[in-house]
Amino acid sequence: MTLLEAIVLALVQGVTEFLPISSTAHLVLVPWLFGWTDPGLTYDVALHAGTLLAALAYFARDWLAMLASLLKGGRSDSSVDGRLLGIIFVATVPGGAAGYFLESHAETTFRSPVLIAVMLMGVAGLMWLADRRPGLERGVESVTLADGLIIGLAQALAIMPGTSRAGITITAGLFRNLTREAAARFSFMLATPIIGGATLKEGVDLWQQGLPPAASPADFAVGFVVSAATGYAAIAFLLRYLQVRTLKIFVVYRLALGAIIVAVELLRSNL
Repeated sequence: MTLLEAIVLALVQGVTEFLPISSTAHLVLVPWLFGWTDPGLTYDVALHAGTLLAALAYFARDWLAMLASLLKGGRSDSSVDGRLLGIIFVATVPGGAAGYFLESHAETTFRSPVLIAVMLMGVAGLMWLADRRPGLERGVESVTLADGLIIGLAQALAIMPGTSRAGITITAGLFRNLTREAAARFSFMLATPIIGGATLKEGVDLWQQGLPPAASPADFAVGFVVSAATGYAAIAFLLRYLQVRTLKIFVVYRLALGAIIVAVELLRSNL
């Protein structure tokens, strides 16, 4: 992997992990389109560790407030409390179970470009419907266990490349009448344990397998730093954007990207 490839893939990971356009799809499609080789497990660990740091850093005050509230018996001076921490824990279970039982399919069967295109466009349709709903007025502090379970079940679908963890969980949040900004905020907090779990598992796998001879510390460092910086920027951007804008631009992007993938695949199959 060249330094340019390392930087591009880190930028793609950092931006698309938190925008509702599917990071997995883009990390599959970029090498597919340019004919790059698989960067391997070492680089996957760097990218996930970087985006994990971005999420933890951006929501550090919220996590500390939830922990403090839990220690105080549920009392909180913040917009989040210990109850929300419990909801996040329960809501993480479906996504974790999907990752555990379907990991092999996620790495093979589900990576078909056509299937990615279908998921990009299908979730775009759901996102469009959810975004047009009236009554999107609830804040993060109003999230209930039922909300968490529904959004958590939606997160499990993100095992399919093209779905987008952010896209499907924000959409589910909108169907539960959360504001766009609140749906995104809860989505990002809910994603943190999943990203952390993926980073830990990949780290253990890497430890057991050992570093490959071609592994470059420079590539790892670039992946970690660039994905962390761009991930943090993507979170800040989307939360501000959704305070005053809709998800329309992301719906259009997903539909366009899905159509382009189908067109490229048809063109390649006819050559």
